[in-house]
Amino acid sequence: MLNDIVKPLTEWYRQNKRSLPWRDRHNAYYTWVSEIMLQQTRVEAVKPYFRRFTEELPDPAALAECPEEKLLKLWEGLGYYNRVRNMQIAAQTVVEEYDGVLPASYDKLLSLKGIGSYTAGAIASIAYDIPVPAVDGNVLRVITRIIEDDGDIMKQSVKKRIENKLQEIMPGEYPGDFNQALMELGAVVCVPNGEPKCDVCPVAFCCGARAHGTIDRFPVKAQKKDRKLEDRTVLVIQDGEKTAIRRRPSRGLLAGLYELPNLKGHLSEEEVLESVKAMDLEPLRIEALPEAKHIFSHIEWRMTAYRVRVSSLEEIRQNDLLFVGKRQSDDQYAIPSAFSAYTKYIRE
Repeated sequence: MLNDIVKPLTEWYRQNKRSLPWRDRHNAYYTWVSEIMLQQTRVEAVKPYFRRFTEELPDPAALAECPEEKLLKLWEGLGYYNRVRNMQIAAQTVVEEYDGVLPASYDKLLSLKGIGSYTAGAIASIAYDIPVPAVDGNVLRVITRIIEDDGDIMKQSVKKRIENKLQEIMPGEYPGDFNQALMELGAVVCVPNGEPKCDVCPVAFCCGARAHGTIDRFPVKAQKKDRKLEDRTVLVIQDGEKTAIRRRPSRGLLAGLYELPNLKGHLSEEEVLESVKAMDLEPLRIEALPEAKHIFSHIEWRMTAYRVRVSSLEEIRQNDLLFVGKRQSDDQYAIPSAFSAYTKYIRE
């Protein structure tokens, strides 16, 4: 059954593929950057990030030597900051061991920090025409529907089984086009969270789930555990010119990024004022801000917030607080999207 999909799917892709800034170039670095960015992020959202990132850091050597604060600023808004940190470590290995060029070897790519089987397969096949599969969520959905595989796609054994099946049919001449065709089909036709567009699917003729009316049963995916709920109180502390931010610890959630000061729990105005005084600041006025929430993979923050006007921050010397102006916060400090509901107050 799977043998029959290779030719029609690849021809469909060549005629219908979307125009994307990282496509149609045998550029391993572009493929790498785009694939890491596309994890957990929509294609349209990634485009401007990709352009900015590759303009500033056009190759592994530039990525390897980029100062951390600039690197995190370039990644700001994409989340999962450990991904770009791992990319930099991998880029340093590429510079030291492979003369600044990503290796044309699946196994060597797989050995680089932060590169798993999917990303290694994507780079190897798209940039170097190496016939290896690249199995992401889109590909798992497409293949499990075609062959009606009821394995739990969250299990590594199931993913490996799909990889093995695709390896058997991988074309030797155009593996990159075939892998991208599978990804494209899953992204725009055999879509997640919606009705698949079987009437325009180039491989509908051999899809078991369509033939048997079982499309809604695939892919099988175990339910995730409920997220942990955390209440936070976010503080926008300002003196009229500057806003207080601080750096998070080097380990754990949002490690090493800058944040607006925040406290556990939902605090009252009186409790907030006492907390601000405990920072050796002199509060002059307090204003409640709208509530917000942010969802991480395993935690959900439910946030209340206050803007607190204080006397001049210039006179304060707090080891864990930085006092930044509007332009400085935009240009230098990466504040994660968890605080996006409140960073606009820094720029007012």
